[in-house]
Amino acid sequence: MMKLSKLAAAAAFVMAGSAAIAGEVEVLHWWTSGGEAKSVGELKKIMQGKGHTWKDFAVAGGGGDAAMTVLKSRVVAGNPPAAAQIKGPGIQEWANEGVLANLDAVAKAEKWDSLLPGVVADVMKYKGNYVAAPVNVHRVNWMWANANVLKKAGVASAPKTWDEFFAAADKVKKAGLIAVAHGGQNWQDFTTFESVVLGVGGAKFYQDALVKLDQKALTSPTMTKSLETFRKIKSYTDPAAPGRDWNLATAMVIQEKAAFQFMGDWAKGEFTAAGKVPGKDYICAAAPGTGNAYTFNVDSFAMFKLKDAAAQKAQGDLAASIMGTEFQEVFNLNKGSIPVRLGMKMDKFDDCAKLSSKDFVDTAKSGGLVPSIAHGMAVSPAAEGAIKDAVSQFWNDDKISVADGVKNIAKAATTK
Repeated sequence: MMKLSKLAAAAAFVMAGSAAIAGEVEVLHWWTSGGEAKSVGELKKIMQGKGHTWKDFAVAGGGGDAAMTVLKSRVVAGNPPAAAQIKGPGIQEWANEGVLANLDAVAKAEKWDSLLPGVVADVMKYKGNYVAAPVNVHRVNWMWANANVLKKAGVASAPKTWDEFFAAADKVKKAGLIAVAHGGQNWQDFTTFESVVLGVGGAKFYQDALVKLDQKALTSPTMTKSLETFRKIKSYTDPAAPGRDWNLATAMVIQEKAAFQFMGDWAKGEFTAAGKVPGKDYICAAAPGTGNAYTFNVDSFAMFKLKDAAAQKAQGDLAASIMGTEFQEVFNLNKGSIPVRLGMKMDKFDDCAKLSSKDFVDTAKSGGLVPSIAHGMAVSPAAEGAIKDAVSQFWNDDKISVADGVKNIAKAATTK
């Protein structure tokens, strides 16, 4: 991130917002569509119920790039919102600038340390202090399958290993259908890649290679095997895959045109919207080889230092509400994700969410819970971008040998 001092010039372009009035809480987010907007509305209601004024600072655009530009300018102008949607290592980058508030008083009162897996809590902290509140957990290492397509192809159940997967994919191909629905965009390539590395190498190898960026792991025979497997998957995609949006790939599975898709649990929203039932119409299973592991993508709100005492009180109530059972349930039912708060009742959730929640708890204990590199949770944005590009180049160019693919990814990992 650029140092905030360098952004001072940008502040001149920002209209000076009014200083926070008593009990006002201003929240920057880009949850402006359907279920997301509905969920934010619930949080607003909870805050209003506590006597606070909610000020929506919504910036449209799913990725949040536009929002970050506006946020930087506001922070430089000395007029930050109470909270902003920031996640992963981005939280520490903001904290390093000295602009985030210490949430330890709220976290202690609400017992966050016992309600969050340590690996998730660590992402919310800076130098041991909480500076952000987590909202949800998306599991990234899912494999989605159409039950009818598998039946037609003579595949008895969801494959649990990569060998089983390729045997099933061959049967689907033989039945005249597409084995793997894929959208050829760099983040989708990367999403598939991280599940392959996790499935081939296991959680410890994933941690060494894609979180610690250890060169020994990145250049190992396990990484070679991962790239060979990754390339083989590509041979089961259709020629129209390049540039396809992820939801259109999901639609191929829903419409019985394709058997499998590797995508995070936001894909479930598409099945639900199409009236499909998990276990009957479609299967949600961990990607091959990853049954004992879980790549997480956690949305969160970082809290900014505020001068006004009433605004600080409102901010503390906001942090507590985000982690509260009421919001955790309603938000995640709408979003397709699961509560990040441990010990939540899951009876209103579907079977995929229940499986996700069980695996989240189990992997938190076993060491199989790892941050998603493809979704901004594992490494710095610079390293993530460089590795993503190297992975996509390998996926898109069959002339790049596996050995060169390994070299290119290892080199990209050194990007600062």
